Amino acid sequence: MTSEETAGVTVARVLRPHGRHGEVAAEILTDFPHRLKSLSCAALLKSGSAPRRVAVRSCWISQSRGGQAIFHFEGSDSISDAEKLVGFYVQIPLADRMTLPLGSYYVSDLVGCEVRNGARTVGTVADVQFTGEDVAGTPILIIDSPNGEVLVPLAQDICVRIDTAASRIDVALPEGLLELNRNS
Repeated sequence: MTSEETAGVTVARVLRPHGRHGEVAAEILTDFPHRLKSLSCAALLKSGSAPRRVAVRSCWISQSRGGQAIFHFEGSDSISDAEKLVGFYVQIPLADRMTLPLGSYYVSDLVGCEVRNGARTVGTVADVQFTGEDVAGTPILIIDSPNGEVLVPLAQDICVRIDTAASRIDVALPEGLLELNRNS
């Protein structure tokens, strides 16, 4: 098995016990929460420990507290069992992610991409920043460059070619954008 096949994507973080039978309430960390209800197994991961595969007995979405996932994992049958899961992240295999529409990308697929403006390397994507509360604004690529951090809008007219398989983004930067970044 390759590392890509065993890699996971985090979909939730366990916050607290819920109920008396080992259920836990978790913060939803995915744009596709409805898929959590159909999980039959997941990996539980906490910093400093190896992922642990576990069967998911059930999952439902609670509308209280702004919407949380309520998981009941195999082997968690009491409040004390549930307390031991607080702080764990719930992951699914990378291969099980939702297929996105053309022109949409997972942040994890963009991070690490080389950004090129013509024949010149601008830098490497370090992160993606979302503008506005509802993520409706244009995301911003945060690029590590030899001259410091560069911010580039993830817009079609600027990011003219995105090839996540090749870890490359070709950009057509507006005149003065690099200088603007250096002066801020």
